[in-house]
Amino acid sequence: MAGLEVSIGSLRLRNPVLLASGCVGYGEEIAQFVDLSALGGIVVKGLYMSPRIGNPPPRIWETPSGMLNSIGLQGIGIHRFVRERLPALRQGGATVIVNVCGETDEEYEQVTRVCDEADGIHATELNISCPNIQENGRCPGMSQEHTYSLISRVRKASSKPLIVKLSPNVTDVAAIATSAEQGGADAVSLINTVLGMSIDTETGETRTATGMGGLSGPAIRPIAVRMVYQVSHAVRIPVIGIGGICDARDAIEFFMAGASAVQVGTANFMNPVASMEVLAGIKSYLARKGKKLNEIIGTCQIGRVQESEPG
Repeated sequence: MAGLEVSIGSLRLRNPVLLASGCVGYGEEIAQFVDLSALGGIVVKGLYMSPRIGNPPPRIWETPSGMLNSIGLQGIGIHRFVRERLPALRQGGATVIVNVCGETDEEYEQVTRVCDEADGIHATELNISCPNIQENGRCPGMSQEHTYSLISRVRKASSKPLIVKLSPNVTDVAAIATSAEQGGADAVSLINTVLGMSIDTETGETRTATGMGGLSGPAIRPIAVRMVYQVSHAVRIPVIGIGGICDARDAIEFFMAGASAVQVGTANFMNPVASMEVLAGIKSYLARKGKKLNEIIGTCQIGRVQESEPG
């Protein structure tokens, strides 16, 4: 549809709705419900060089208006993905973005090089922000200096668009985003999950085996919208909004806050066709308003103070 296209570096997305990493596996789980070629793209589950078993169970717990997870980036590894899962995505016409992980900066670079050489991978999303993989949630994206040095290194390893996924568990997300931009990122996506905890009051034990986990879903959407607003005013590269998007109204909030595209994640667990409904709702909204997508991006107005009536 004219007016819905989005550019991320050299990549042209047919529309601004993507499937978020970690919520739809490698595509086959959701393909029976969703035409992947009709969406802007799919960000597949995070991948290291080698397979990873993730954290021990229990590692998922439902919370009010959200979900706490401590999966720990379980995955099949980049080589197996390219060999076994990518062909079906390529044949189905999906725009594929790989969520790149690494235990070291060198591994981030290695995985990115494999993605750069693989036919059918259109872009990478560098996951520098998962709270479930290191003690106390420490990730490269917690530091401006590490963010810059890592992005600069990985940028040299790829000719394809590079998206950097940011953490909400920082003091100044706009500063981290600026470091990513200066390092060579083509776009930033945010937010990853918010570090949280839930406790069983009968046993005194945490609901997840690792103690903490990442909170996602509608509960975090106001945090995500606020951070997208801040980041979009700090960088010149596209911003991709993530966090609790369940319908078109949620997505439009992100656009007005400054996002050029959005990713639908946790909603897929409740409604496998949520992404298609979001896309249809966006089209309907724009038609009703007589606007193109780029005409509503960043149009948020800070609310005026309402004067109370006398007496």
